[in-house]
Amino acid sequence: MLQQRRIVVAVTGGVAAFKAAYLVRRLIEQGAEVRTVMTRTATQFIGPATLAALSGHAPVTSLFGDDSVS
Repeated sequence: MLQQRRIVVAVTGGVAAFKAAYLVRRLIEQGAEVRTVMTRTATQFIGPATLAALSGHAPVTSLFGDDSVS
């Protein structure tokens, strides 16, 4: 259904941030290529490594510098 689609999911700091993991997983199940962007506060609710594992791509967590997840 979503084959050949590229989707960016932006996660902000809020209680519902944990739902991003479910959303990313569902989008990938539908065939989309998913990239994620997280605010600094969002990383306190859900770890960047979680979204990296689900999407296959490290989330962008910083506008400047190295945002790689280790």
